[in-house]
Amino acid sequence: MKQVFDRPRTLLDARFHYCPGCHHGTIHRIIAETLDRMELRENTIGIAPVGCAVMLYDYMDIDILEAPHGRAPALATGIKRSLPDRVVFTYQGDGDLASIGMGEIVHAANRGENITVVFVNNTTYGMTGGQMAPTTLLGQKTTTSPFGRDFRTEGYPIRMAELLAGLEGVAYSTRVTVSSPAHIRKAKEAIRKGFEMQLKGMGFSIIEVLSTCPTNWGMKPLDAQKRVLGEMAEYFPLGVFKERKQADFA
Repeated sequence: MKQVFDRPRTLLDARFHYCPGCHHGTIHRIIAETLDRMELRENTIGIAPVGCAVMLYDYMDIDILEAPHGRAPALATGIKRSLPDRVVFTYQGDGDLASIGMGEIVHAANRGENITVVFVNNTTYGMTGGQMAPTTLLGQKTTTSPFGRDFRTEGYPIRMAELLAGLEGVAYSTRVTVSSPAHIRKAKEAIRKGFEMQLKGMGFSIIEVLSTCPTNWGMKPLDAQKRVLGEMAEYFPLGVFKERKQADFA
């Protein structure tokens, strides 16, 4: 029988230790498959900051550096400028990218740093106990918003893909999810596009991926999948918000 499905070469033969129903494993596989198909494995450097995202280095057979909380774009900037022939990407959660790292991501995007950012948005701080994040939805209960997020005191959830799309240095900004086979195909296309933009010298790319966190949401995995495609996708609409067509944007 012909084998048509196998573990990507870039994905290490290790058991994921993410919570059941978490999307990090699926996103890891998509990145690994993309690097394999584009033959980029030997030339790629990943940046993993604090949070669930830090475990990236346990599963990817590429060079990976760990950044202080929120500082992945700064580290990626230094590496890409020092080694411009390398493909450099960050892998960040919402607590990391949109909270403590907000200044880092905005200025890296505004400068048009030629890096690729994979942003996993599960509307909560996953590893540290389920606290409210900048992307936590209105009414959502967390360990630090036990009565639900209230816009009058905590403001509104931040739509990062749209926010960054308004900056001149951004070449590509999109939001996808991996909650169904059809959505996984679109996520693969988006991540491939993000790496292609970097190879063409287009500038900064961000691929936001709506993700589950069943443990901190207090949900069963299937219910968490439905929440992504329902409540989350209603507030964080899927789609492409910016795509540069040519590199001469100065």
